[in-house]
Amino acid sequence: MQSRGSNARFSAMGMRSPISSLMLAMFATMASFYVAGRLWQDAQNRVYFTKELDRITGQGHSAISVADTLKIIECREQRKKLSALEMELAAARQEGFISKQSSDMSKTPEQGPVIVIGIFTSFGRKNDRDAIRKAWMSTALKKMEEKKGIVARFVIGRSANRGDSLDMSIDSENSQTNDFFILENHVEAPEEVSKKTKLFFAHAADSWTADYYAKVNDNVFVNLDSLGNTLASYLSDPRVYIGCMKSGEVFSEQGHKWYEPDWWKFGDGKTYFRHASTELFVISQALARYISINRSLLRTYAHDDVSVGSWFIGANVKHVDDRKFCCSSWSSGAICSGV
Repeated sequence: MQSRGSNARFSAMGMRSPISSLMLAMFATMASFYVAGRLWQDAQNRVYFTKELDRITGQGHSAISVADTLKIIECREQRKKLSALEMELAAARQEGFISKQSSDMSKTPEQGPVIVIGIFTSFGRKNDRDAIRKAWMSTALKKMEEKKGIVARFVIGRSANRGDSLDMSIDSENSQTNDFFILENHVEAPEEVSKKTKLFFAHAADSWTADYYAKVNDNVFVNLDSLGNTLASYLSDPRVYIGCMKSGEVFSEQGHKWYEPDWWKFGDGKTYFRHASTELFVISQALARYISINRSLLRTYAHDDVSVGSWFIGANVKHVDDRKFCCSSWSSGAICSGV
């Protein structure tokens, strides 16, 4: 039995031998063409390098040194990488990952840091907005943008009943003041402030190119000169998150004013990580773009300040705890104060 089986296997191998030989011959031929092609390509490269060096040096029939050859090769490699990056950049723009820069906001070195300030407001708070307009937004808006390099807008979403009297009231007010940043795809609601904050930074980064982006509540008064002077000292930090840093208890009791549905994610101690207080905080351009690019992936929690802090806790971000951003206290050189 074994003998017959062995003979059968040998017979089968004998029948396949012409095919195997043919395959080996084909591979050998293809290998020869490959090697010949590479040799021809190398020869062409040497001719190219010689002509290129002659053109640069102005000397005919020059011998190429190893160093010169490496320089030319490196030049070509860099050109390839640049072309590849340009293609990636074009693809990113098409996918919406690169912001469209707004033409209505230009920056000169004399203006110092350019800041986009989003003043978070809601329906029925016109008196608060008017108070801010009379106080730290008292300068004509366009002049403030041109002279101080500061863009300030009231940030609001749309009514759940789209186009109702609430929306009409905001549109009417905006037609007179032209100082709103309306998030058309966001429904204005107290429980949606975290999503509103994410959308603001994402859309602000898409609309303006600035050094910094700030979020402030509509019951906070801001000293713009003090804010600008403080931010100027952080221009060398590309990824900076500045505010009145705090922590605090995570409340797991349903019905509590500060209830956190995802309380279990914060460990047995039920304490939040460090994050900037919601009254006023600032992030740099790189972080605003980071939010814009990753807006669909970034998780929001019950509170907007905690949500923002969570986006940066695992990233290479410089957290700056500046007591001048604590709006509830009157520290020396305070930037803000709450009402």
